Amino acid sequence: MSTIKTISGATQETTKHLISSNLLKDELEQMTNVYNIIIDFFTNYSFQLIGAIIIFILGYIIAGKISGFVLRLCQRHDLDITLSQFLSNTAKMLIVVMVTIISLGKLGISVTPFIAAIGAISLGAGLALQGLLANYAAGFNIILIRPFVVGDTITVKGVTGMVEQVLLAYTILKNEDDVQITIPNKHIVGEILLNSKHDSLLELSVGIAYEHNPLEVIKLLEETIEKLDITGEQRKPQIGIDEFSDSAITIAIRLWTPTVNLYSAKYKAYAGIYLALDKAKIRIPFPQRDVHLIQK
Repeated sequence: MSTIKTISGATQETTKHLISSNLLKDELEQMTNVYNIIIDFFTNYSFQLIGAIIIFILGYIIAGKISGFVLRLCQRHDLDITLSQFLSNTAKMLIVVMVTIISLGKLGISVTPFIAAIGAISLGAGLALQGLLANYAAGFNIILIRPFVVGDTITVKGVTGMVEQVLLAYTILKNEDDVQITIPNKHIVGEILLNSKHDSLLELSVGIAYEHNPLEVIKLLEETIEKLDITGEQRKPQIGIDEFSDSAITIAIRLWTPTVNLYSAKYKAYAGIYLALDKAKIRIPFPQRDVHLIQK
């Protein structure tokens, strides 16, 4: 009985050993096949692979050189910095894509399926991201048409600020308080846009008593505003009689001042106007009404 158990145990050990040997043999064959495939690939495509890598590296370097050349060319012709960078990056991207296609073709890889897949993905993404793509399309329109450039003061959708940066998706404005205002480009294209370049319009008014000559006061205010040095270089201030109101003659002042100093210019102008009128003994009346009682 013990002899039968011994033979049975030996048979099981032999079977396990045979199974292990077969598994090891299969793994070795798989590794050998992978090794042969790698050797065959490098044997048959080594020169193509090296050529593709060399072509891609050279193409990438050339793309960088051309991108820099386009940027310098745009700057030489005084183009807007945003448009210059866009043209430079676009030129580099197109060259890199062309070099990538040539490199893949060198390896015998067809790019047609990739292009078809990219087209299908783009269609789906376009339907899902209509709002975002609308911003990009509007940004592309702004960069090409250039209704404004960096440094201009624009008013759109009731928001006013100086253009700090123009991107494909949105435009960044900055006001005098150094607050950044981000406007999606789709809210700029197709809307009523006011562009006052570097300056903003500042409208002031002051009332003088009827006992004074308004023309002399206008001349005094012209001299005062000129001494304050708060106006822009392109436009001269406009000062004149705005209204004959009940208690005073209203003098209106319209001047263009740099946007970055809009409110400081306003406060400085009012202070200068008050001091000039006070020095010239010109009275600023307060609202008043005469009431007459009739007794019957």
